[in-house]
Amino acid sequence: MTVFFNKIADGFLRLASSFNWYDALDIIFVALVLYYGMKLFIRTRAFHLVRGFIFIALIYFAVSTLNMSASTYFLHKLFSDIVVVIVLLFQPEFRHAIENFGRGDLHRFTTFFRFSSMQQEEYRAGISAIVKAAMNMSDTRTGALIVVEGKSPLTEIIATGSEIDAKISVPIIENIFYPKSPLHDGAMIIRANRVCAAGCILPLTQNEIGRELGTRHRAAVGISEATDALVIVVSEETGAVSIAKDGRLTRNVTSGAVSDQLTAFLLTDEDDDSAKPRRRNRHES
Repeated sequence: MTVFFNKIADGFLRLASSFNWYDALDIIFVALVLYYGMKLFIRTRAFHLVRGFIFIALIYFAVSTLNMSASTYFLHKLFSDIVVVIVLLFQPEFRHAIENFGRGDLHRFTTFFRFSSMQQEEYRAGISAIVKAAMNMSDTRTGALIVVEGKSPLTEIIATGSEIDAKISVPIIENIFYPKSPLHDGAMIIRANRVCAAGCILPLTQNEIGRELGTRHRAAVGISEATDALVIVVSEETGAVSIAKDGRLTRNVTSGAVSDQLTAFLLTDEDDDSAKPRRRNRHES
């Protein structure tokens, strides 16, 4: 037993004697890549695909153990090209992450860096513009559908509309949803505190949300079920403002409630539960 522990100690000593600062940097880099890779997949729909691959891998192991030749051959061919399959299936997620890194939007890629004071002010100005525009459109009963992107990339949704890339402002939002605008019927996408696209098509929820609610509300709930986005809806019939999040529709919200939820969604640490808006029951009025 003493010899065994002496061998382990000698191994650690040899490792420590040959360990350099760049080895530590190498380990940290690999750890960060794995951490952000897992974070990217867990917070998107890609996580479900990863779980599917794990399930298929378990089946592959089972059929190999049982010597099921036909099934083993089929799954072997699938896993032999696994890298290509992963790149094709997760292309939107990879592209979104690389775009964020290239734009310098590291605050959307990591939780290690907090917003600077200037970034916080820019986001607060954007939140204020969204709230004011929503309330103005509520007064005039102008229908609107504003989707604020969370961690789940909306690249596929953005592709269905017209890309804009404009600073968030009250005139921009109101002009997009002006009834005679060609983009007013679709959804506006806000990404990284910018109006990213408009006229976008959203998936409709298959759940019952109320017969008095129209396509905008069904689309708002639908995209909030599929992603972690926060959606603001202005009813064309009543002017009422609603918020959809996590498949839940909160109706007849005030300007203060919209501001609070946007602030919590965009500026509050994801681990700070005390600052998060209170979760409500589905379709709470």
